[in-house]
Amino acid sequence: MTEALIDHGEGLVVPERMIVSPSVGTFRPVDLGEGSHVTRGQTVGMLDGPGTSTPVESPFAGRLVGMLAHPGERIREGQPIAWLRV
Repeated sequence: MTEALIDHGEGLVVPERMIVSPSVGTFRPVDLGEGSHVTRGQTVGMLDGPGTSTPVESPFAGRLVGMLAHPGERIREGQPIAWLRV
């Protein structure tokens, strides 16, 4: 009976995805409201560093649930920036 519960749990699909930072920098968001549709490759913000500005692009399409990074926040590589429901 325990195996049936384990098998059922393994089939769980999570419809949320995180957009993570591609590099370090100070976060500057693009003006998107919660619930906005985000397309794959769409820029959700910029990471400003000394003499550089790197776009944070979504690898997924979905509805923006919320931004996890705040304007002006110092971000490290791989840090979650936004949360999407796909």
